[in-house]
Amino acid sequence: MDEKTGTKAHKVLLSSRKTASFSGVVDVLSFDVAEILLETEQGMLLIKGSDLHVNRLSLEKGEVDVEGRIDSLAYSEVKDYGKQAESFFGRLFK
Repeated sequence: MDEKTGTKAHKVLLSSRKTASFSGVVDVLSFDVAEILLETEQGMLLIKGSDLHVNRLSLEKGEVDVEGRIDSLAYSEVKDYGKQAESFFGRLFK
């Protein structure tokens, strides 16, 4: 745990853009061969690429291993993700 911010540790280990290991994962929100969306201790993490597969998933330990061609990793705040979802559903049901 980071004593300054009070958040748990989050690590990313990327190897040759083909495999990645993540710790500090709270939940896997969605995944397919082109995108994986993780909720981490540090915010939402969107992994984009091709032929992506979740090889190992342990939410008890907060660990995920991903394999495939990894093109990008993008973070956003958890609160921002909720606002986007809320506005989408709000527009959908108006």
